[in-house]
Amino acid sequence: MDEDFQRNLALLCSYHASIADACRRLGINRQQFNKYLSGQSRPSRRNMRRMCDFFGVTEAEMLMEPAQLEQIVALRRKPDPLPQMRRPLLHVEALYRRSQSLEKYLGYYYRYFYSFGNKGLITKSLAAIYRQGDQYYWKNIEILRHPETGKTLGMSKYAGTLLYLADRIHIVEYETLDFTSITQMTLYPSHQHRLFRLMGIQTGGPTRRGRKPGASKVALDFLGRDIDLRKALAGTGLFVPDSKSIPAEIAALVTNTVQPGAFVLEVDEP
Repeated sequence: MDEDFQRNLALLCSYHASIADACRRLGINRQQFNKYLSGQSRPSRRNMRRMCDFFGVTEAEMLMEPAQLEQIVALRRKPDPLPQMRRPLLHVEALYRRSQSLEKYLGYYYRYFYSFGNKGLITKSLAAIYRQGDQYYWKNIEILRHPETGKTLGMSKYAGTLLYLADRIHIVEYETLDFTSITQMTLYPSHQHRLFRLMGIQTGGPTRRGRKPGASKVALDFLGRDIDLRKALAGTGLFVPDSKSIPAEIAALVTNTVQPGAFVLEVDEP
C-alpha cells in the first residue's frame, strides 16, 4: 500500500510544473513532502485531506493501484499538451532529491582534456559551477585557437547540471548553439580543506568526429570564485602537450592510457 501511495503521489505531481511548485501551492514543506515520496513517512490525516483536495482525488483513490489511478486521472483531466515532456523530469527530480550539496565547488575552473576532434592536442577551456535556487549548474566555454598562430578556429558553449551521488560528482553538459553534442563527466570529489583539482573521466564527442563516441581523462583546476574572466579566457585554446600553457603535471594526468591488465580507461583518485 505504501509503495502504491508513493507512486501515485509522484504521478499526481507529474501533472504540475514541478514538485516544488506543488509543495508551494499545497503549503507543505518540501523536505516533508520528499519523505512522503520516498516512503520515509506517511502524511497526517490533515495533510492527506489537503493533498486529495488539491489533486482532485479521494483518499481511497490515492491508495489504489497506480495503473487504475492513472486511468481515472486521465479521464478527469482536460487534454494536456505537455505530459510526455514532464514525465522524464520525474527521474531527474528523483536524483536531485538524493544529491548532496555542491556548495564547496562553486567557482571557476580550467578544464583540461585531450581533444576529441584534434588529435594530439589538449583542450583548455574555462568552466564554472554556480547555483540558482536549490540547484547547481555548469557552464563551459571552449575557444579553439591554432596552437601555433593563436588564430581562433571556433568556439563552443556548453551548459548543464550537476549531481553529487555516491561520493562522485556527475556533470552532464550539452552544446547550446546547435544542440548536437552531449558530454557526461564523472569526477572524484575533493576531501581536502582547500579545493585544488578534480579528476575524472568524460564521454562524448563532437559531431565533426562523426558518430564515433569517445572517452578521455579530464582535469578541472580550481581558479577561484572571483576571477578576471577576460584574462582567464585568453588562456584557453588548443595546445601541444609540452606547451607552457599546459602544466607538465596536467599533461601527464590527462594522458589516456589503458594500463596493463586493465580492459577499460580508468583514472586514479588524486
